[in-house]
Amino acid sequence: MRDLVRFPQGMLSPRAIWIVVAAAALAVLVALALVPTAGTRPAAGDHAAKALMNIADAQAEAMVSQSRYGSYWLSGGDRTLEKLTDPIRTEGVADLRSIECAHGWVAAARVGDDVAIRSSVEDRVVRAGTGEVVRPACMSSEAVASMLSDLGVPREASSPPASAFDRPDGASRFRPSYHITPGKNWMNDPQRPILVDGLWHYYYLYNAGYPQENGTEWYHLTSTDLVHWKDEGVAIAKYKNGLGDIETGSAVVDHENSAGFGAGAVIAVMTQQDQGIQRQSLFYSTDNGYSFAEYEKNPIMENPGQPHWRDPKIIRDEAHGQWVMALAEGGKIGMYTSTDLKAWQYASGIERTGLGTLECPELFQLDLDGDPSKRTWVLAASANGSEEGFTTGVAYWTGTWDGTRFTATDEAHQWLDAGSDFYAAVTWDDPRLTESQRMSSRHAIGWMNNWAYARQLPTEDWHGGADSMVRDISLKTIGGKPTLVSSPTAAMKSLEGPVATVGERRMTQDGAGQLPVPEGGAYRLDVTLERTAGDDGSVARIELGSEQGTFATVGYDFESESAFISREEDAAAGNAELHPDYRASRRTASPPREGKVELTIFVDYSSIEVFVNGGEKTMTSLVFPTAGAPTIKAVTAEGSLKLKSFSYRRLASTH
Repeated sequence: MRDLVRFPQGMLSPRAIWIVVAAAALAVLVALALVPTAGTRPAAGDHAAKALMNIADAQAEAMVSQSRYGSYWLSGGDRTLEKLTDPIRTEGVADLRSIECAHGWVAAARVGDDVAIRSSVEDRVVRAGTGEVVRPACMSSEAVASMLSDLGVPREASSPPASAFDRPDGASRFRPSYHITPGKNWMNDPQRPILVDGLWHYYYLYNAGYPQENGTEWYHLTSTDLVHWKDEGVAIAKYKNGLGDIETGSAVVDHENSAGFGAGAVIAVMTQQDQGIQRQSLFYSTDNGYSFAEYEKNPIMENPGQPHWRDPKIIRDEAHGQWVMALAEGGKIGMYTSTDLKAWQYASGIERTGLGTLECPELFQLDLDGDPSKRTWVLAASANGSEEGFTTGVAYWTGTWDGTRFTATDEAHQWLDAGSDFYAAVTWDDPRLTESQRMSSRHAIGWMNNWAYARQLPTEDWHGGADSMVRDISLKTIGGKPTLVSSPTAAMKSLEGPVATVGERRMTQDGAGQLPVPEGGAYRLDVTLERTAGDDGSVARIELGSEQGTFATVGYDFESESAFISREEDAAAGNAELHPDYRASRRTASPPREGKVELTIFVDYSSIEVFVNGGEKTMTSLVFPTAGAPTIKAVTAEGSLKLKSFSYRRLASTH
């Protein structure tokens, strides 16, 4: 119960003044809602205006009573604003969201295909797409655009020109169209991107001397959208300071000058290895991450006698006023803390057995089911799943972090991706977004390769596989447990060509009739499968092939309720020296939803990435097509099933 404060007779309390002002605003907005703007349906405008009025009232009350604004997302599970005031009325709207910063808020309501917007800066309601949204100064335009995208408003993006679908001159047979690969030589582990002045800076491990020479350095790319990349060359060269090559680590932007190299300096901490000894070194950049200087007192962490002591991943822990490092130490992840990024103190460790030598750890937070009251820490590491019939991949645990120790809720791990080729993944958020947005999802990218056969692949102009496309991950309750769910990052839409669709039809062993003929090797498929009461089939197969036959299959087994991917007949599988893990099929359990299964399949000349049931599970695999014109077939192993829907989109090149 709030304390009561008495005011002199005849003087209105602040709350009473707020009620009077809100009532007046309500009258104005309801009147405006009854006279819709051009292109807005009257009913939609009325429902949206009332919902946004309710948000405005609640935000004003929250500031008066709690001295803060609150976030809200009807479909996303965020009810923070309601907990500060009263329940939000949402009658007639399909979705409603409000994001906030210290000095204001923006809200949007969706009714049908229309989205209406209002902010704390203006008392008017506008329809999305009819003008610029006036936002508080503490909120970025990217935060507003991201919120509208979540509500179904597409970001402004021109369709790729016809020339963008052409194969670049000189492109080799297996070179990806929209995935990151080096022009030549070797690549492996990705390094977490950072944002500086609206530009993403990304680094990956690169060996210019492969295969004659060993040792990696940091190669630099930049991007505005995490899809199109500009080559910036080597940023941190190897073998320059007597401590060995430049291996995996992480870069952060030191906004508060905690390390003493200047506010906004980019600080990179990574493993250097010399004569088998792994140490941690620091390099810093004062030109936004384009070039780096070595810290004169390297190494900043001397090896305590451990054979495996590498891959430092650093985050800012604002709640405890410190930097936190997760370090791979064999079968353990060590936790270290620092106030200046140079002197690190051991805090704790978490042991994990049965997963081989752990590498490339990650530590981050996400809101479970979009609810900030269920904010959850996630610890991840690249690991070996051979003891459980799996391959290498990214294992993760959910739990808590108290500033010193990570405590897992469940000892059992989960896998971020069930395919053969998703390893050394890094995750990051967008600092332009509000806190609630950053905690609802974050980006991720992984190395598409597998150390079992990484040096046996049939590529000639470069080696080391490729990076996965950037995906967005969120934390949702699936099957009763917190689970990382993935989706293609929104900017992938900018690569899509016209869609070709196929109507509902029956699938048999002979196929489902004519399907779109692929134009090249870079495309997206969206498939919905169903087993009805009249169906006697169990296994659906989407067969990717050429004139020489099927080289890869993506499918679903309704009996075992699992999706699968196989590539035992692709162009690499004929190599007698290829490791057996390459030919092994991979599968992952994901029950049908209301009897239906959705598969989103991204193909790119030498890879396949599959998102099952909205990304509840994913499978990523390198695949090397056989020669000849590409084909697609939808068949069953036996009996019949329903192909509920099928669509094909060609994807443009980013090179």
